[in-house]
Amino acid sequence: MKTLLSTCFILISILTFAQKSPIYTTNAGAIKGYDPVAYFVKAEAIKGNEAFTLKWKEADWYFSSQENLDAFKADPEKYAPQFGGYCAFGVSKGGLYKIEPEAWKIIDGKLYLNYSKGIQKKWEANQADFIKKAETNWPAVIKQ
Repeated sequence: MKTLLSTCFILISILTFAQKSPIYTTNAGAIKGYDPVAYFVKAEAIKGNEAFTLKWKEADWYFSSQENLDAFKADPEKYAPQFGGYCAFGVSKGGLYKIEPEAWKIIDGKLYLNYSKGIQKKWEANQADFIKKAETNWPAVIKQ
């Protein structure tokens, strides 16, 4: 009985203090398998290819070409989405929400993703303030 109680206490402690991943990822990988570099070089959301894969910050990142993979490898912070790829609007509101790879925007050389095109429209209406709020909330929201 003592062992069972100790095990339960340890599990509860781990779950209580567990934090969410700093990178939003699904079974398809970071950005749901989309190529982060393509947003910058092609100005569109392009699905990555499993032949061009890189593990970075414990997430699998997929690229549409070797050139894009090499560019990311050389400077991942330049191409990785802000707020770990979570919805920028959601982070501004203090939460972590999934994204739709087609709902994106590059502002001042940084990639921002949103939950949906509808949320993106709300975010764009006051994006400078939402970015400031999200920057204030990040990365503390991961620990919630």
